[in-house]
Amino acid sequence: MEMQRWSTRWKTKSWFMDSTITAFITLTLLLQAAKVRAAEPVDVLKVLAFQNYPEGVTKTTGFCANRRASKPDSAYRVAKQIQISAPTTQLFPGGVFPEDFSILTTVRPKSGLQSFLLSIYNEQGVQQLGVEVGRSPVFLYEDQTGNPTPEDYPLFSSLNLANGKWHRVAISVEKKTVTIIVDCKKKITKHLLRSDQASISTNGITVFGTRILDEEVFQ
Repeated sequence: MEMQRWSTRWKTKSWFMDSTITAFITLTLLLQAAKVRAAEPVDVLKVLAFQNYPEGVTKTTGFCANRRASKPDSAYRVAKQIQISAPTTQLFPGGVFPEDFSILTTVRPKSGLQSFLLSIYNEQGVQQLGVEVGRSPVFLYEDQTGNPTPEDYPLFSSLNLANGKWHRVAISVEKKTVTIIVDCKKKITKHLLRSDQASISTNGITVFGTRILDEEVFQ
């Protein structure tokens, strides 16, 4: 299937997910504030209350099933029609999304899939940040001035995360670059054509497993 570029703006205020999702994931946002001072990590799945096992979510074995000195890794399997989202202020109670940050996830997408794992929208319904995993991962970022434009979103076409295997993925944004590291081995850096002092609003919502109005959902 040819990958398309989508508009980042809502067509409607309705954002409920009405498709089946199957996911095996762990997901964390690591935030590094400007001027060296580090911010506390944000456990996205904890904020979205995965630990309370909403309907359709079960705990399962994660990346490593056997560890000598500790318990096996755990992950979440999402397998029903669900609606998982939260006000972005719950992830960032201080109301500030750091200019430089990292996103860490351990993920096993369905083979051949191309869909969004995480989407952050502002109060006007504009998607400001998105992590699209699959055959050709995409990092969507739109700052307060509308930069970069959709045509300039970083596309990592040489990577395939949807091969049915577990992958450790780190995405790091620093100044005007974004770097993706997969399985601690493959490292690719792309230009991120954002504005100086770029910012992301925390006044909207964060959505797991899709983006508003997309038919594709994370499996």
